[in-house]
This record gives sequence, C-alpha cells and structure tokens, in this order.
Amino acid sequence: MNQSIKLLLLSSIGILLVSGIATAQVEKSSELYKTLKAKDSILFKIGFNKCNVEKSAELMYDDLEFYHDKGGITNSKEEFVSTMKNGICNANNTEKVYRFLVEESLEVFPLYNKGELYGALQNGKHFFSTDKNMTYEKTDNEALFSHLWILENNEWKLKRVISYNHTLR
Repeated sequence: MNQSIKLLLLSSIGILLVSGIATAQVEKSSELYKTLKAKDSILFKIGFNKCNVEKSAELMYDDLEFYHDKGGITNSKEEFVSTMKNGICNANNTEKVYRFLVEESLEVFPLYNKGELYGALQNGKHFFSTDKNMTYEKTDNEALFSHLWILENNEWKLKRVISYNHTLR
C-alpha cells in the first residue's frame, strides 16, 4: 500500500476516534460503565432474583421490546411485567430461577449523535440456576445479552433487550 494512503487512512481513523464518531468499549472504571452495571443489578438482582418487578420496571420505556431466542418477543413494559409476575415470580412457582452476571464479560459501548452521548449498548454473558449460590464454573446454562439504554433527561432507560444463545455447555 502506498505510504501516503496509509498515512491518510491512519489520520482518518484518528480523527474519527477523537471526534467520538467511532468509539470503543468504555473502561470498566468509567462512570458510564459503573452506572449501567448498577442498572443491570437493579434489573436482575432486585427485579428478577428478588421478584421486585416494579423496581426494575422503573428503568424501562413503556414501549420496551424484548427479544428472546427461546421465549419469543415481548412488545411492552406492561407485557414484560405481566410475564414476570405470572412466570418466574409467581408465588406458586416452586422452581425459582436466579440470574447471575458473568462479571468479566460485561461491556459498554457509548452511542453519540453529533458528539453528544444519547445512549449505550451493554453486552454480556449471564447464566441461570435454581441454586441461588451457583457459580459460573459450576453452571452449564448460559446466554448472551444486549441491552440498548437511552439517556433521556439525565436518566438511563432500557429501550431494547436481546437475550440469545441460550445453551448448555
């Protein structure tokens, strides 16, 4: 490749990175990462594991869309809350399932519009068990997830969820 083309390409990539148009995963020590990790805890440790569904619902848009590779599509926050209350969090459920985040898998990618932060994509791996003391090393049930968070009026709200690749390993 011609030396001047290489220089132009490297310069262009540098400009994109500095301008915020092309961004990478944020550092785990960043405020954005810590904020969205805390939101993940509210969604799952409180909402899913402790069945305080209303608390996690506060973090969701009314038009939440949830795509699950085994369970199909949920088209609203109201439908999601109803599914949780009548399923995993049903008082008659004798096989309570718990969700655990694989800590080192969590990634956050900021989204910008004309240099202004408007959202973030949060990706990671999690696993599920009826044993609330399960560890990743012992489980054989894992999945991947992607959460689209939107920043509106200085509040992060969950807009879209994709839960996929549910496998036994």
